[in-house]
Amino acid sequence: MTNKSIIQTDQAPQAIGPYSQAVKAGDTVYLSGQIPLVPETMELVEGDFAANTRQVFENLKAVCEAAGGGLKDIVKLNIFMTDLANFATVNEIMATYFQEPYPARAAVGVAALPKGVPIEMEAVMVLS
Repeated sequence: MTNKSIIQTDQAPQAIGPYSQAVKAGDTVYLSGQIPLVPETMELVEGDFAANTRQVFENLKAVCEAAGGGLKDIVKLNIFMTDLANFATVNEIMATYFQEPYPARAAVGVAALPKGVPIEMEAVMVLS
């Protein structure tokens, strides 16, 4: 494999299983799923769905920065939600974190997520 390195930062929640926060292979960074955990406490963020969504974006942002990039470098974003009725809220909040051109994206409704959270996101980032 190409030059593979593990990305880890204390500014995002630590892995809660046998995986890395992200793996860099060449110029591509594969970010593991982030849920709305507060990095300092490893507890779920308090608040509504919007607060959960903002925390997930903050966690993704921290991992991107630890890898030497930023949210602007994400080329593919996968969003998993337990209630697709929250889709408009995700779009509204995402628009505050990203500018055009937006990354490719999938939004998927799922039955359940780790720790009973309502949202999880994973991403692929390419560094230039």
